[in-house]
Amino acid sequence: MKGSNFLIYIFGALLLVSFWAFINQPEVEPSWPDKVQGFAFQPMRPWNDPVKHELPTEQEIDQDLQLLAGKTNAVRTYSVEGVLAEIPRLAKQYDLNVTLGIWLDDNLEQNEQQIETAIKVARENYRNVIRVMVGNEVLLRNQLTKEQMYSYLDRVREALDIPVSTAEPWHIWLKDPELAKHCDFITVHLLPYWEGIPLDYAITHVVEHYDMIANAFPDQTIVIGEVGWPSNGRIRGGAVASAANEAIFLRRFLSQAEQAGYIYYIMEAFDQVWKRQGEGSVGAYWGVFNAERQAKFPFTTPIVGTPEWQMLAAISVCFAAILFMLLVTDSKILRVRGRSFLAIVSYFTATSLVWIVYIYFQRYLNVSDITVGLVLVLGLIGVLLVILAEAHEWAEAIWGIQHRCAIPIATESDEQVPFVSIHIPTYNEPPEMMVETLTALAALDYPRFEVIVMDNNTPDRDTWEPVAKACKELGSRFHFYHEDKLEGYKAGALNYALERTSPNAEVVAVIDSDYMVEANWLRDLAVQFLQPQIAIVQAPQDYRDDQENLFKAMCYAEYSGFFRIGMVIRNERNAIIQHGTMTMVRRSVLEGIGGWAQWCITEDAELGLRIFEGGHEALYVPLSYGKGLMPDTFVDFKKQRYRWAYGAVQIMRQHRKTLLGRRKAGLTKGQRYHFLAGWLPWLADSINLIFTLAALFWSTAMINDPSRFDPPMFILSLVPLTFFVFKFLKMFYLYRYRVNATISQSLASAMAGLSLTHTIAKAILYGFVTTKLPFFRTPKKAEVKRFWYVFQAAREETLMATALLLASWFLNKYTPNRGPDLLIWIAVLLVLSIPYLASICMSFIAVSPWLPATWLRKKKIPTSSSLPIPEQKTDATTDDSAKPPISESEQ
Repeated sequence: MKGSNFLIYIFGALLLVSFWAFINQPEVEPSWPDKVQGFAFQPMRPWNDPVKHELPTEQEIDQDLQLLAGKTNAVRTYSVEGVLAEIPRLAKQYDLNVTLGIWLDDNLEQNEQQIETAIKVARENYRNVIRVMVGNEVLLRNQLTKEQMYSYLDRVREALDIPVSTAEPWHIWLKDPELAKHCDFITVHLLPYWEGIPLDYAITHVVEHYDMIANAFPDQTIVIGEVGWPSNGRIRGGAVASAANEAIFLRRFLSQAEQAGYIYYIMEAFDQVWKRQGEGSVGAYWGVFNAERQAKFPFTTPIVGTPEWQMLAAISVCFAAILFMLLVTDSKILRVRGRSFLAIVSYFTATSLVWIVYIYFQRYLNVSDITVGLVLVLGLIGVLLVILAEAHEWAEAIWGIQHRCAIPIATESDEQVPFVSIHIPTYNEPPEMMVETLTALAALDYPRFEVIVMDNNTPDRDTWEPVAKACKELGSRFHFYHEDKLEGYKAGALNYALERTSPNAEVVAVIDSDYMVEANWLRDLAVQFLQPQIAIVQAPQDYRDDQENLFKAMCYAEYSGFFRIGMVIRNERNAIIQHGTMTMVRRSVLEGIGGWAQWCITEDAELGLRIFEGGHEALYVPLSYGKGLMPDTFVDFKKQRYRWAYGAVQIMRQHRKTLLGRRKAGLTKGQRYHFLAGWLPWLADSINLIFTLAALFWSTAMINDPSRFDPPMFILSLVPLTFFVFKFLKMFYLYRYRVNATISQSLASAMAGLSLTHTIAKAILYGFVTTKLPFFRTPKKAEVKRFWYVFQAAREETLMATALLLASWFLNKYTPNRGPDLLIWIAVLLVLSIPYLASICMSFIAVSPWLPATWLRKKKIPTSSSLPIPEQKTDATTDDSAKPPISESEQ
C-alpha cells in the first residue's frame, strides 16, 4: 500500500474507532441490590419445551435454584406439571420462597389436574409457598370465560389458607374490576416493551400504571407479577430490545421499587428459548441470565451499549483494510478524492457487515437458523461484491484520469491505409432500410474497402432481392450473398462473409443492417490498425430514432450510460466489451482464433474476450460514427436484453477457468476484474428475483400467522434498501456528471433500466440451467401494438407488482404489531415492486407513440466530424510516436 493510500486508511481507521467509542460511552445507572424480591422462574433449558411436555430434570432445576440463592428472596412458577411440582421442595433448601403457579388454558381436564396438584404441593410446602397464582394471562389470551376464572379462583381460595390471585396485564384488571373480588391480592404485569414504550419513558410508564391499579383497588395489595425488558428481538414501537436497555431498565426499576416499596417479580431469571414459538423471537430473551446461565449485563458497573465494541471495531478495521487494498490495487488513474471515497465505502461496508453478522449470531440459533444465517452470509458477500464493484466504477468515472485514447494518424498516401472489409449480416430486414445503410457506406471517405452483405434464411425473395439489386447498382465494392439454410444465426453469417472476404483485407468491420455510418468512420478509425498491437477498434452504438417518441427517447437514455461510462472506464484497462456493430477487428487475429463463435448468442462479446485471452489490445473511441434504430416495442426491448444477459452466462460458463485465473491465458487481472465485475449487477438481479419470491412467501406467512412469523430483523431489511439507494444515487450522479444528462433523462434511464430487471434475472437463471437458446433478432420498424398489449407485454411483471403491493397493503392493515421492523419490511416490499412497476410504465409508454420525445431534453453522444490531424505527417508503421499512450497498468 503506497504512502497516500496508507494515510487515507489510517485516517479512516481513527475515525471508525472514534465512532465506535463515541456510541459506546459507559452509562452510569443505579446499582443492582444485593437481593431482589423475586424472579419469574422457569427452569427450561434450550432443549426443553413445556408445550411438548419436554421438561428439565430435577438436577437441572436444583442447579438453577442454587444459582439464584443469595440473589433473590423468592421465585414465581407457572405450572406444576411433572417435575415442576418439585420446585417448592427444592427451593426450601436454599431459603427461597415460592409463589406457586397454576397453568390454565382451554384444556379443562388438564386444568383440573393442575389445580389438584397445586393444592397438594402448597399444603406439603406450607413453609415456603407464600402465594398461589391461578392462571397466567388467561383472560388476555381469551382461553377461558370470566365466570370460569371466578370459579377456579374461588375453589383454590377455599382449599388454601394462603393468598390467591391470578396474573393479568393492567388493562384487564381495569376492564374487569369484578375479577379483583375473587382474589386476595392483585397481580399485575407491567411490561412497557410490549406496549412500544421507549426506554426513557418506561419507568414512568410502570409507575403511572401501578398507581392506576392501586387507585382502582385501594383496599388490596398490589404485586407486580412480571416486570422486565428483553435483551434481543424486534423493535416494537419506540421500544428497542437490547442487553444494554434491559440492564438500564431493570436497574432503574429496582431503584424505583426500593423507594416506593413495590412487591415485584423480575421477568425473568433465565432466557426461555422455547417461547419463540408463541411470542415471536423476542420471547426467548427476557432473562437476567442467558440460556447458559451467564449474566447478560453488569449489575453494578457502568453499562456499555456493545461491550464487545473494541473487538468489533478491530475486526471492522482489518476487514476494511482488505477491502480498501483490493479496491486500490491498481489506483494509478485515481485521484486522492477517489481513493478517499473508496476508503469510506470500505469502512462503511466492512462495519455494516460485521455488525449484521454480530447481531444475527447473538441470537439462539437452531439448525434452520444456522442454515439461514449461512445463506445470509453468502448473500451479504454477494451484496458486498456488487457494492464494491459499483463504488469502484463510481470512483473511476468521477475521479479517474483517462490515458488510453485514439490519436490522429496521418499517412503519406492512400495505399498505406488498411484495406477494410465491411460485413453486414441480415435476416428478414426491411429492404428500404438496407438500401439506406448501403447508400451511407457508398459515401465513405476512404479509398480501400469492400462491403459484403450476407442474408441468411430470409424466406421472402421480395425482401432480399431489392438489397441484392442495390448492391449491384452501387458497384464492384459491394457484394451480396443469400443462403436459404445457413446455421449459426448472426455468427454463422459473419463466418460465411469472412470466408468470402477479399485477400487484400487487413481489417474486418461489422455493422448492423440498420446503421447509417458517418463518412469519416474508416478514415478516423481504420488507420488505428497501423499500430500493430491493436486488434479491435470499437465505436459506441448510437441511434437516430431517439426523437421519434418518448419510449425511444427513454431507451436511448438507458443505452447511453454504458457507452459513456462503462466502456470508457473499461478502455483504461484494455477490457472493453466488443459489440457486433460499429466494430473493427484485425483480420489475422480474427481468423487466428477461429472466427465467430456460433454456439454463443452474444458472439461479439465472446469474440472480444477470446482476443484479449490472446494478449491483444482493443481501443474504444467514445465518439459516434454511425447510428442505427432502436427496438420499436417493449417486448423487443426486453428480448434484446434477454439475449445479452443469457449470452453473458454462456460466456461465463465457457470461459470460467480463464476468468477465474485457473487456466493460463493472456488476460490481465484488470481484464478479468472488469469482465466479472461488469456482469455482477446482472447476477444480482437474478438473486434479487429469488429474494423477491422468498419475501412474498414470508410476507404471506406473516399475514396468515403473525404470532409465529415476525418481520425480518430491522438491520437485515435495511440491506436491500441501502443497496437500492446506493445504486440509484450512483446511476443518477454518473448520468449527470459523465453523460451530461438532464434530470429527466437520468430518471428516464433509471426507469428503462429498472424495467428490464425481471427480464435480466430470468435470463441469468435460465442461462445457468440450460446450454442453448435460439437467437433473438431485434426487429426493425416493427408495428406499434395497441393499448391492450400493455399488460400482455409485461404480464409477469404485472403479477409480481400486484403481489408485492397486496402483501404491503395486507401487512400494513392487518398486522397487529406495527413497529419499525414491520414498517421497514413494508418499505422493502414497496422497493422490490419498483422494477415491476417500471416495466408496466415502459410497456404503456411503448404503446403510446403520441407521447413526445421532447419531454426529455436532448443530449446525445458526441459526434466527431473528424479526429484532428497533426500538422506534420508521419509514417505510422515505423514511427513509435504515432502510438497512443496505452496504459500498461494491470491490476
